[in-house]
Order: sequence, then C-alpha cells, then structure tokens
Amino acid sequence: MTHTVFAELVANVFKVVAQTGDTVQPGDTLVILESMKMEIPVLAEVTGTLTEIAVSEGDVITEGDTIAVITTSSAK
Repeated sequence: MTHTVFAELVANVFKVVAQTGDTVQPGDTLVILESMKMEIPVLAEVTGTLTEIAVSEGDVITEGDTIAVITTSSAK
C-alpha cells in the first residue's frame, strides 16, 4: 500500500532531507519547507520505504502538491 504526503501550504522547498529508498518512521523529516521566513519540516506519518520524492530544492509548491510517496508493508 502507498501513502502520499501532500503539501499543506504554499512554500519553497528549502532542503530535501530523505532520499528515495530510505526506510522512514513516523516523525522522520522528509523535506524542509520555507514559508514567510519560517522553516517547516514535513514529517513521515507512516513506517515504510520512501519510493518517491516529488520535489527538488528550490521548487515552489502549492497546497495539495505531492511531496513524497511512502510504500508501507501493511494495508492500514
């Protein structure tokens, strides 16, 4: 099963922390966004393997854009 991480606000992608293939746990930082001079970490919500990072550093994203896809081993 896959879990998609979506942007919740308009922001710049400040830094991509995780890489495709990484094993992530809830609370792990995937990317750091910058909006209104604040750094906002985007965290994994499930345990699994990061199968896609859909953004790059410097990208401008809007609400609803896909940030990452995590493949989980169980159907929750």
